[in-house]
Amino acid sequence: MEAGGDTTAPVPGDAEDLEEMRFPSEEAEDGGGVHKDLPDPGDASLEKAGSETKDQSPSLLLQSEAPSCTYGLWSPVASEGSPLGGPEIGSGGPGGDPSDEDWRSKRKHVFVLSEAGKPIYSRYGSVEALSTTMGVMTALVSFVRSAGDAIRAIYAEDHKLVFLQQGPLLLVAVSRTPQSAAQLRGELLAVHAQIVSTLTRASVARIFARKQNYDLRRLLAGSERTLDRLLDSVERDPGALLLGAVRCVPLARPLRDALGALLRRCTAPGLALSVLAVGGRLVTAAQERTVLAECRLDPADLQLLLDWVGAPAFAAGEAWAPVCLPRFNPDGFFYAYVARLDAMPVCLLLLGTDPEAFHDMATCRRLVEEGMHSLGAMRALREAASFSDAASVSASAYSVQAVGAPGLRHFLYKPLDIPDHHRQLPQFTSPELEAPYSREEERQRLSDLYHRLHARLHSTSRPLRLIYHVAEKETLLAWVTSKFELYTCLSPLVTKAGAILAVTKLLRWVKKEEDRLFIRYPPKYSTPPAAPAASTDQASHNGLFAGP
Repeated sequence: MEAGGDTTAPVPGDAEDLEEMRFPSEEAEDGGGVHKDLPDPGDASLEKAGSETKDQSPSLLLQSEAPSCTYGLWSPVASEGSPLGGPEIGSGGPGGDPSDEDWRSKRKHVFVLSEAGKPIYSRYGSVEALSTTMGVMTALVSFVRSAGDAIRAIYAEDHKLVFLQQGPLLLVAVSRTPQSAAQLRGELLAVHAQIVSTLTRASVARIFARKQNYDLRRLLAGSERTLDRLLDSVERDPGALLLGAVRCVPLARPLRDALGALLRRCTAPGLALSVLAVGGRLVTAAQERTVLAECRLDPADLQLLLDWVGAPAFAAGEAWAPVCLPRFNPDGFFYAYVARLDAMPVCLLLLGTDPEAFHDMATCRRLVEEGMHSLGAMRALREAASFSDAASVSASAYSVQAVGAPGLRHFLYKPLDIPDHHRQLPQFTSPELEAPYSREEERQRLSDLYHRLHARLHSTSRPLRLIYHVAEKETLLAWVTSKFELYTCLSPLVTKAGAILAVTKLLRWVKKEEDRLFIRYPPKYSTPPAAPAASTDQASHNGLFAGP
């Protein structure tokens, strides 16, 4: 099986064909699709985008984006030898002095600052204590820019420094995790999207155009915890960001369809999007018909909304707040109505374009709640999410034992052959983490393994179709085809034939359960006629329509 070749792989519907498959020799050449390790890390280097000037300092070596994965693929140094940061004080707390050993021991830091070097956010410690460090970052970026280049990443021993310039904001990740530069850049984009969702891109640009050294923390007060939760979720559950998809609550298709129909019936003027979620996972969603005609809701925007409504501020009652969807329109915003239903972590999110529609949205909420009671959906969602009497906010999905594949411990599965692709939402599924991944350290190690697999499959220099690796504590198999993307973790005692059998059973099980695991046909609807047209000034603040 050649890396990046056109070899047709079995799809879930043809899972029986996998039993006839044999993996290539473990002694495959460099062009093969199965690799057990990578070359050792190269020299420390500085990556630039732009002109290839040869006048740089001798201590800095220019290189392309391809070597962004300069660590050994299965090197245990980053994942097992590095301290794991537990709950720490965020950007508003004390500490953060670079000389502090506890601060320096963190595996990954994320910084946000302005072009003028004004600190905005730091994952650990206080931004005031890190102002000098951020000033050095700004000076380094400015120095490289003066030569007509843009700094993208620096590699130094076991550390990677990734830079991302987004308008007047500079985001920096300093990491010694196994994540590639591209994966770290994706995290920085998610952090930037979270900031934009609060202020909008146009507002941020306008603020710094007027005053370059403006302290943006004044407008982001209270958002630090949201950014902390975002970065924590990437560490503990990387599936959403890694696969660019959202996870759905497993639910019988008839009930999910009934809930979708309920959302279609409960509409209001200006309502653009209705989302029903539980424990940060999607139950169903319905978009207004004209929105579907123009674009598809980006999974990054939907995941941002799911994380947003998981904030403690929305733990009870109802709320009304503006929110921007950066992938849809980074310069405008919607008005969001958020409510918890029936004293449960079942959340209803309604996005509209009318700033005066709070009471109309509250009426929709009552209709949805009554309809869910009549359908018996509350009890079904309680069972699907395995809620306790304490109303846990984490929605359990299912056990890996449900697959019936001996030796299978965990997996991530993303279907690519989805129907009606032009308006379908990218989704993925995975079971709950169970023993031996019950402890935080083991979950972190599994997350690192998934990041390594993903980086090798999607390498810009030499992408692979299949990776099979036997490690000390588990056997790993990653596989991407035109039909699906799959990452599996199996017992270290599983043989190659046993791994093939386990993956075959998994694909068959997913095919059988796909209507329960995924939203196959998202519902759509048309809203009632809107109120009289708003003024031009009001329309300019509308997140939906920027043009005629």
